Amino acid sequence: MAIRTLDDLALDGTSVGVRVDINSPLGDDGHLADDARLRAHVDTLSELLERGGKVTVLAHQGRPGGSEFEPLEAHATRFDELLDAPVMYTDATSSAGAREAIDNLDNGQALVLENTRFYSEEYMEFEPARAAQTHLVDRLAPHFDAFVNDAFAAAHRSQPSLVGFSHRLDAYAGRVMEREIDVLGNIDQTPTPRAYVVGGAKVPDSIRIIRHGIEAGLADTILTSGLVANVFLMADGIDLGEEAADYIMEKDFWDQIDRAAELLAEHGDQIELPVDVAVKTEGKRQEIPVQELPTTEHGDVMDIGSETVDRYAECLESTGTAILNGPAGVFEDPAFQRGTKGLFQTVADTEYSVVGGGDTARAIRKFGIDGFDHVSTGGGAALAMLTGQSLPAIEVLDS
Repeated sequence: MAIRTLDDLALDGTSVGVRVDINSPLGDDGHLADDARLRAHVDTLSELLERGGKVTVLAHQGRPGGSEFEPLEAHATRFDELLDAPVMYTDATSSAGAREAIDNLDNGQALVLENTRFYSEEYMEFEPARAAQTHLVDRLAPHFDAFVNDAFAAAHRSQPSLVGFSHRLDAYAGRVMEREIDVLGNIDQTPTPRAYVVGGAKVPDSIRIIRHGIEAGLADTILTSGLVANVFLMADGIDLGEEAADYIMEKDFWDQIDRAAELLAEHGDQIELPVDVAVKTEGKRQEIPVQELPTTEHGDVMDIGSETVDRYAECLESTGTAILNGPAGVFEDPAFQRGTKGLFQTVADTEYSVVGGGDTARAIRKFGIDGFDHVSTGGGAALAMLTGQSLPAIEVLDS
């Protein structure tokens, strides 16, 4: 794809609309509980401001009706602390007052507009040409000279602020977007052999990653953990017990057992399953071989066991690229963090490592694990790229 980047954008007095994804966890007081997504965009915003741009930031926070559907004032305050330039905030998105504030920006100043999802059209998805005609884009586009999309984490959406401006203005990829495309769009160029380390609780998505990785020739080995591994173990004839079965049924993942069985039948020599698991016994961690399951005195499977971590580490010793998506267990519980921490550290030590976003990145930050070559800012967007899907917000940047 021929996508223009900030290297192609002339600034010094240019009014630039910049779409970022700073949708962040909030504390009970409405303040930011984690500013990782804001810090990810600092390079893009700093560069635009240092080069004399008049920068207007568009972003969303939460979903309508949700507990984190809040204004962006706290985000603007944090940007003002993170950037070496003044950052202002307006509690409107496209009103006359907001447009006046955009026009009044001086070179090297930034303005954060209000949560785009406070505007009803922004929570809908449109074809890009139709998105360009929405009220939000129609009102704001005349006040910008160029548009920069740095919101990779939302790039799988086709909402007005993500795809509409590219039909009205010269559009460019910000540095976050550029890096994500360069890495996730070129997995086939990374060192071989490649291992996909797939865990977490998003079973349908994970099974799509596994199938695409194998069938596209991207994955030589699949290492499973988390709820994904539980589904594969059941597909392989292992009885995990009533609690595990009930949970998979409750999540409406029962049909995924059949899909996992198909993958094992077709590509079982490439798919590794846990050999031991950690279960909760009287509130404590206990590790048992999968062949001893089920046992009536134990609760649900909460983590992979130490032998599995060691076995996966051996698999990864000769790996050129490891692609990590999803934690290995219920890492929020201190008793069941061992599998995730051990496996993630092993992945970080491989020759080249790529991490999908979402819960995986959250666990990495929680445990302070360093050494990964690329940690994606996106969950759903990273998944889409890893499964070969096109992303609307990237497609419209193709010049």
